[in-house]
Amino acid sequence: MSPRARVRSVRAVAVVGAGGLLLSGCGTNAAPAGGQDNTSAALRAKLPHAVRAAGVLKIGSNLNYAPVDFKDQNSAPAGLDPDLATALGNYLGLRVQFVDMPFDKLIPAVQAKQIDLAMSAVIDTQQRQNGTDDSGQQANPGVDFVDYFVTGTSILVKNGNPVGINSLDDLCGHTVAVQRGTIQAEIAQRQAPACDRISKPLRIDLLDTDDQALSEVAAGTAVADLNDYPIAAYNTRSAQAGTRFQLTGGQLEPGPYGLTLNKTESALRDVLAKALDQLILDGEYDKILDKWNAHPGAVQSAVVNGGL
Repeated sequence: MSPRARVRSVRAVAVVGAGGLLLSGCGTNAAPAGGQDNTSAALRAKLPHAVRAAGVLKIGSNLNYAPVDFKDQNSAPAGLDPDLATALGNYLGLRVQFVDMPFDKLIPAVQAKQIDLAMSAVIDTQQRQNGTDDSGQQANPGVDFVDYFVTGTSILVKNGNPVGINSLDDLCGHTVAVQRGTIQAEIAQRQAPACDRISKPLRIDLLDTDDQALSEVAAGTAVADLNDYPIAAYNTRSAQAGTRFQLTGGQLEPGPYGLTLNKTESALRDVLAKALDQLILDGEYDKILDKWNAHPGAVQSAVVNGGL
């Protein structure tokens, strides 16, 4: 079965849904209680010695992307990713420590081994796997992924859609706001030459957080924000934002979220993939996705480097 075939449909996903590295942990889950079954014990034994000895998975995340990664009212990590990470840690007998950092610093931090992995709605693409730039030239060592969820990019506009944005082509001649380092920034940058050809330049505001992008749309300084469907949908439903924004057009370029690891950490990568498979088999994965109304984006099994 191909990686694409293993991913369930995303056409109806409806989840309630940056500077220097912060080296202090934002939050941890409690150490797992009780014993482990034979499978989890066997997987724990295959963990890299340093991780097993420390008893901690240090995970980088940009905790500013509700409902996937954010901070709750007590400033603790919350959302789809923290819940899945905690479940993986519990299964492997590890505590989970989140390190809050800007999104565009996550992959460099993984490559520098400042963290064990990143988990922050990072889309798995072959370009990120290979570490190539838009021209195909080697730009960095690349990373490995363990795919665990799938979504597409949505266009979010001011409520009432005053400019009539329904597609990427409609953005030509206007300003779009996006978070730097994201797939959405790449989509906007790929659209710019098409706008230039019709003499309607596209201005792209690259911002540190998606909240800043949303603020530009609310203020009318940008006509649209591009972000993952779960986050876009959340911002049309939440009490704070529901009357300010609406979705327009269909989902663009569906792709999987991936646990993001250094290419030298194949043992950790493979253990996490097998642990995720176990969470899927025992139903814990489904419970977490149901909690965040994210089940239509579920995968049937973990896939290593399945992005296109």
